[in-house]
Amino acid sequence: MKPKTQYVCSNCGSVSLKWIGRCPDCDKWNTFQEETIIPKSSSINNSLLVQGSKPEKIQEIDTAEHQRIKTGSEELDRVLGGGIVPGSVILVGGPPGIGKSTLLLQVSNGISKYGKVLYVSGEESSKQIKMRADRLHINPENLYVMSEVNLDEILNQCSLDRYSLIILDSIQTVFRPNTESAPGSVSQVRECTSALVRMAKTAESALIIVGHVTKEGNIAGPRVLEHLVDSVIYFEGEHIQNFRIIKPVKNRFGSTDEAGIFEMTSTGLKSIQNPSGYFLTGRTGDASGSAIIPVIEGSRAILVELQALVTKSWFGIPNRKTNGFDINRLSLILAVIEKRAGLQISSNDVYVNAVAGMEITEPAADLTAATAIISSYTDKTLGVESAIFGEIGLGGEIRGVSFAEKRIAEAERLGFKKIFIPKQNESAISSYRNSSRNNPIKIVTLSTVKDLVYSLGKG
Repeated sequence: MKPKTQYVCSNCGSVSLKWIGRCPDCDKWNTFQEETIIPKSSSINNSLLVQGSKPEKIQEIDTAEHQRIKTGSEELDRVLGGGIVPGSVILVGGPPGIGKSTLLLQVSNGISKYGKVLYVSGEESSKQIKMRADRLHINPENLYVMSEVNLDEILNQCSLDRYSLIILDSIQTVFRPNTESAPGSVSQVRECTSALVRMAKTAESALIIVGHVTKEGNIAGPRVLEHLVDSVIYFEGEHIQNFRIIKPVKNRFGSTDEAGIFEMTSTGLKSIQNPSGYFLTGRTGDASGSAIIPVIEGSRAILVELQALVTKSWFGIPNRKTNGFDINRLSLILAVIEKRAGLQISSNDVYVNAVAGMEITEPAADLTAATAIISSYTDKTLGVESAIFGEIGLGGEIRGVSFAEKRIAEAERLGFKKIFIPKQNESAISSYRNSSRNNPIKIVTLSTVKDLVYSLGKG
């Protein structure tokens, strides 16, 4: 008897009996993939289900044994909300070679101090993992390594012993024999993840699953994959840069506003204790075309240098190039500068760069970018010990932004003497105005883009 098939959208999980070009639920094109319909009797492993579950009073539930486990990495603990919760499932995504396996091997080393850790790899042999561990100077007694892609074998091994942490690298390489589709397909990824989640919840073992990402930067496989797990974290960064950023997009046990910053070294990923100092390293004096912005990453402010170069265009259409800054936002800022400040920049090439490969997306960078552009155009600066932030409106007005106090405090901590802020944020920084500290940072408020041009003219 020929097995029945259906088509499943890899983006939202919508099901259709025939192939269609555009998904009617999420409107994505060419996302339907064929898969074999699995009989209900074989789709669930009853041995993995919690038996005899009964309702309990929430006041009588004991959570003493579910204290968070420290990973040994301060930045990762920050992202996870203070550590790993026993029985939680974490999905880690990121481009190839970004450092996922390296970080997880370091996490294995930290968790092994509290209990046994099982590292399952479907992409590398046990000897290859050992070679990386030697390079990272990792040799814990409670770390067990297994090279396997058969899910049944993995689940069987997990049932033989109690592990504090299980790592699976990666979910796209694992397959279940009774699922008639190739590893990495929609049905295989969904079935394998569901079985692993049930196992982790039943055994109360923390589980970290590595997922490949698509060219759009999303984790490959059905969108339901992210709904099955407790936390989803993404790696960001460029291969040519040494720093990496980990951001959570989902976290049932903590905030999604945190971010972990690491530096890739020859001995693995190291937490950056002073990100502002790291990003300002190599800054060259009071050069024109440079401005400092305190950006908000998670719950903290980080000082980042934003550079601009304005030069005469030798072609009919001027160039507009950005690195780490939204090019559409750049076009808006240039139009406001020309219309509201009277500077004729439209005929020039304009290049904007966020130093160290940092991605700056918040509107608070508008004023910083405008400062760097005008500074390069006029060859005047705010001063080497100055920072600036604010959003620019189409009328040339400078609008207030959130977390003004944190931005000011970080600039003062790094020794900056002056900071330019929107006039609308003046009420939020009265504590700094009335500070009794020695040499507090000087705060200058700006209302319009013309005020910015005047401040640059004063030097």
